[in-house]
Amino acid sequence: MVIAETFSSIQGEGMLAGVAAFFIRTSGCNLRCSWCDTPYTSWRPEGQRRSVRELIAAATVAGLRYVVITGGEPLLQRELGDLARGLAANAHHITVETAGTLTPEFDCHLLSVSPKTSNSDPEGRFRERHRDLRANLAPLQRLLARHPEHQLKFVVQGEGDIGEILAMVELLGVVRHRVLLMPEGRTAVEVAVRAPAVARLCIQHGFRYTPRLHLDLFGSGRGV
Repeated sequence: MVIAETFSSIQGEGMLAGVAAFFIRTSGCNLRCSWCDTPYTSWRPEGQRRSVRELIAAATVAGLRYVVITGGEPLLQRELGDLARGLAANAHHITVETAGTLTPEFDCHLLSVSPKTSNSDPEGRFRERHRDLRANLAPLQRLLARHPEHQLKFVVQGEGDIGEILAMVELLGVVRHRVLLMPEGRTAVEVAVRAPAVARLCIQHGFRYTPRLHLDLFGSGRGV
């Protein structure tokens, strides 16, 4: 697998925010979000090839129950299913994070999907391909049907995003307690500026609010 980094940290987002976890960050992504906070896995992918066996051993040494397979886009990695099975065999709880544009076979305890709205559209040559991929919800519908334990995390810049989010949630048929709104921002300060408006949207529409605790605790950068 092509891996950008592995590290132990606190899960900063979603339903499991606050738990200590071992992170396996794959490199490579089929999207090009304008606000991507890990450009070294997408716009300028970096990484090295590491075997599934090596990654499972690293998770064992870390000594944490929770493992998060993230990216980039982990579903691009052909060995994802083998990695998830191996981690599960060692009694790890596995979260797989994805944008929901691909549908390979794999198992996990929590599927964490970050569907993209128009606020992610980049300028330039990637724009059309990015929009086509994020707007096709058929792969995401198949993933959600296959993984009943799921959460949807939407990156929100402001009130202008809520119409797209409501339409997508209705189309997908996702219950609202599984939908989380997250303020967009690469730093804790940027997140804090948007947080009150995003929280008000959660109250108004019955969604969950998710912080970005890792930014509060450790700041931005790699390995957090």
